[in-house]
Amino acid sequence: MKVLILYVLRAFLVILYAPIKLLPSKKNKVVFLSRQTNGASLDYRLVQEYLKSRDEGIRIVNICRRYEKGLTEYVVFLINIVRSLYHLSTSGVCVIDGYWPAVSMLRHKKTLTVIEIWHAMGKIKESGYKALGKRSGRNPRVAKAMRMHRNYDVVVAGAKAWNKFYCESFDISEDVLLNCGLPRIDYLLKTKEENRRKVLSLYPELENKTVLLYAPTFRKGWDAEWEDLEKCLDFNRYALIVKAHPNQKLTLTPNCLTCDEFSSAELLSVCDYLITDYSAIAVEGALIDVKTFYYVYDYEEYLENNGLNIDLFKEMPDCVFKDAKALANALEKEYPISSLEHYKAKYLPENLGTSTKTIGDLIINSLGKKNEFHQKNN
Repeated sequence: MKVLILYVLRAFLVILYAPIKLLPSKKNKVVFLSRQTNGASLDYRLVQEYLKSRDEGIRIVNICRRYEKGLTEYVVFLINIVRSLYHLSTSGVCVIDGYWPAVSMLRHKKTLTVIEIWHAMGKIKESGYKALGKRSGRNPRVAKAMRMHRNYDVVVAGAKAWNKFYCESFDISEDVLLNCGLPRIDYLLKTKEENRRKVLSLYPELENKTVLLYAPTFRKGWDAEWEDLEKCLDFNRYALIVKAHPNQKLTLTPNCLTCDEFSSAELLSVCDYLITDYSAIAVEGALIDVKTFYYVYDYEEYLENNGLNIDLFKEMPDCVFKDAKALANALEKEYPISSLEHYKAKYLPENLGTSTKTIGDLIINSLGKKNEFHQKNN
């Protein structure tokens, strides 16, 4: 039934889009679409600020609304999809940070350039076409009906070491990739000390403790069970900040801080250790030299239900633990900094600090014409 509904939706959008495509394109217009966040994300804001600094005449449109479960949210999402049709027809460039139905399901004007700046800084876990049929992935028939990840002219990627996994996830050829990394790279490099001061001004108690930031990934279809880690920590010495994935709630105790005023990116500046699992926040942490441990208590289950692109035990030796007590013991020992240095060298893009400019210049050069990349995945 779901597949049938998707084909009906696609037919409806095709019919609705046909007359809208007759509207003239505006060479100075860029539309940013997202179902990841309410309002423009940090990456979007950084690019938009750069565009305005280069040309105040560029018109920017944001349709950004986080997709949540529920009938009301579903209706709002459908309305935003329909709204996006007009802007896809009348823009020179469309920027997305995940799947957007109207972008992939429909045929667009040749003058529209679609740029995918995927919302993670790496491809640690399997997703998209590589995860089809798995518990955490899409049903292959649903993916076909949705034309998942089609019509991308450029996909912004991180280090070249990730390229194989971007290609497999999006079902694209490597020449579609632009290995410059996300704009938040520039932000993290520039604002580390500033963010640290801001966090400590509101949470001065962190200054006299070893600060741990726990930021796990989303587990689709099963609950996170991380409480054993908390039980192993001495809170006279440690401060634990927990940043759960927006799609998954964690059971917290009074020992935990959430620091809701700050994003995970901002909190990286104040933590002594980042504890994660399969999340690409590990790449962000490596960027600014945050000592990182991996708590993978459900490693086999995650491999079966979702899948991983890299072997964490191989890539980060002496930093990956299935047992909470072993991880807590590692906090008492000298950190294996060589593992982090190896990870940085392999999984961070070249020319750090230039991501925003590279993407912004691509958009400017693409306005009103097709850029040097060509659609390979229609």
